[in-house]
Amino acid sequence: MIDRDTFVELMSGVCSPVTVVTTMSVDGRPYGSTVSSFISLSLDPPLASFALHRTSGLLARTRPGDRVGVNILGAHQQRLASTFARRSPGRDSKFDGVTWTVRNGLPHLPRSAGWTAGRVERHVDGGDHILLIVSVEEVEPATAAPLVYARRTFATPSPLAVAS
Repeated sequence: MIDRDTFVELMSGVCSPVTVVTTMSVDGRPYGSTVSSFISLSLDPPLASFALHRTSGLLARTRPGDRVGVNILGAHQQRLASTFARRSPGRDSKFDGVTWTVRNGLPHLPRSAGWTAGRVERHVDGGDHILLIVSVEEVEPATAAPLVYARRTFATPSPLAVAS
């Protein structure tokens, strides 16, 4: 068995994209959480995935068949990443004081580097996390330098920062 702390240290060095995954309740309340496990899964059909901790409030609101939006954060959005990373008991107050709009029925964070939306196809057991497989229905490619997370720090790869 490997040492947990050593594994955490290894994985902290892997750069991950920073996104805010969002959904809307049937009564129109927005929900969202910072997620750094978003990846492309398949091109044919277009599938993406991300993982949520089993205790995530967002997980309870993203069942198979539900729609989700993924706001791909840009280098200028570190504050949003921190805002949506915190736990919020009860009604999701993470949107309080945050500029957001509704895009095709989902909470959208304007000025994000990119956007995708789709329908949750299934949940897959992943230990202390659940992997959500999403059938992609809408995309807007990234236009700004992306925000990444590594070594417990937000950053932007410098060549990409210059290019944007």
